[in-house]
Amino acid sequence: MSTEACKLPIAGFDIDKPLWDQNTFTGRLKHFFWVTDPRSIIVPTSKLYSAKKLVEDYRIGAVPPGTTKEQLVYAKKLFESSFHPDSGELQNVIGRMSCQVPGGMVITGAMLQWYKTNTAVIFWQWVNQSFNALVNYTNRNAKSDITNSQIAAAYVSATGSALVVSLGLKTYLAKAASPFLQRYVPFAAVASANMVNIPLMRQRELTDGVMMFDENGAEMVASNAAAVKGITQVVTSRIIMAAPGMTLLPIVMERFEKKPWMQRIKPLHGPIQILGVGVCLLFMTPFSCSIFNQRCSIATSRLKSLDKDAYNALLVKTNGSPPEVLYFNKGL
Repeated sequence: MSTEACKLPIAGFDIDKPLWDQNTFTGRLKHFFWVTDPRSIIVPTSKLYSAKKLVEDYRIGAVPPGTTKEQLVYAKKLFESSFHPDSGELQNVIGRMSCQVPGGMVITGAMLQWYKTNTAVIFWQWVNQSFNALVNYTNRNAKSDITNSQIAAAYVSATGSALVVSLGLKTYLAKAASPFLQRYVPFAAVASANMVNIPLMRQRELTDGVMMFDENGAEMVASNAAAVKGITQVVTSRIIMAAPGMTLLPIVMERFEKKPWMQRIKPLHGPIQILGVGVCLLFMTPFSCSIFNQRCSIATSRLKSLDKDAYNALLVKTNGSPPEVLYFNKGL
């Protein structure tokens, strides 16, 4: 491309504004179908940085002549799917939400297929929690730092909780339940581990608070209540994301595995289950991300009761005239 810059951006296109209304579920769903597109994880790093540069150049009205809106929209897609919204740093590829489908389908499908031995349970729960820890760290609110020791503690605690729950349930259900119910052990372990993994991986937000902003993006005050609200919503979304693939597929596989034709292709049961999880995640990843607005908000009137220290600090900062609503990035 020519390095000569345009003086004016493309009329009517704000590269920092979502393409769809994020205050509606439908708008958020379209946005996350777009931004979690798994194909973006195979885009070369050099092209990702080129997309970032184009976005940054457009912000100052310095895009090369001949740049089209379609090129800008694609650059925006790569930028938003690969760079952290708080820090602007390139996210590791495994931790990106666009990697949820390929990464999650292999791990979840394997957990559902190979759950009958303790060795398999331990291995796949460890792999899953390693994957989740990386995703949780990558998609945290980057305004709140976390130390290596805190990351290690979160990782060990989440992995340990998943193993305790999965092995405990497996031992109990082996004596008290049918093989069909035992298929739900992985989901119980994953759900419980999410309740541990995410808060621990983002514990700095809970202790120091999350920075909130006014409508124009000006920093206001950090709040622990904002951290609690954001993390609670993320935990809920992650459990919902995993639920269909880990609760409906056992029913389907239990029924189909009894069929004579399925008995003849036993080596393919694992790949079939993995493919089934992939289909579920292809829809559930954007769906679960869309349940809550990533630009989370708290009414100042609510902050007064939820976090009095933050509210008082806000009054001081704004000379007693705080905005009615404060906003923050809840993470994904």
